[in-house]
Amino acid sequence: MEKGIALAQLLLEGNQEDSWVLIEEQRKAHRDSLYIYDSIFTTAMRHVGYLWETNNITVADEHLASSTCDFLLARYLWQQKKDHHIDPIGKKAMFLCVENEQHYLGLKMTSQLFSEAGWETRFHGPNLPLEYVKKAAEEWKPDAICISFSILYHAEHLEPYIKELEKLPNRPAIIVGGRLLEKYEFARHGSDRTMFMKNLEGVKNWLDRHPHGVKTSVGY
Repeated sequence: MEKGIALAQLLLEGNQEDSWVLIEEQRKAHRDSLYIYDSIFTTAMRHVGYLWETNNITVADEHLASSTCDFLLARYLWQQKKDHHIDPIGKKAMFLCVENEQHYLGLKMTSQLFSEAGWETRFHGPNLPLEYVKKAAEEWKPDAICISFSILYHAEHLEPYIKELEKLPNRPAIIVGGRLLEKYEFARHGSDRTMFMKNLEGVKNWLDRHPHGVKTSVGY
């Protein structure tokens, strides 16, 4: 917790180098990616969110912290790939936020867990309308599609996204995530094939149970 709060302050300062020193200390202490993403990055950004919600920082401050965090996440994955040989498993996953959803850092951490597990990934980021999701998925044929949202009223987009993407001929696994899943139940928006991941630990556990990817002919 303390490291996460310390990182939050550095992110709010836009201090990329000292932020990276903090992350490197955790790597050298042999902390795994799940710990670094969940206990350090996520704690930091939730603290930033709390400060914004309580009017202790401005929107500009929050954006600076988010952009600095984005940079650090990219640098972290680059360093992990440089330091560790990752065998590709021949599976593909795409990642996106539903229409109008702008919060994507949790989704980016999820995509990086997939990358470290050997998946080929495409990170489409925030606010991707369904028509473009379908087109991209039809062309690339991913084995898994991960959808994220963080604002409660954006849940209204879930059902059409899930319904249309589960119709894709290659039958990708549909995974839904976001911080609200720890507080609310959204299963009614999906089918028995839809997986709802409450946190990064759930994602990591799923990846560990599927070391060779998913069999797209089987519903989950």
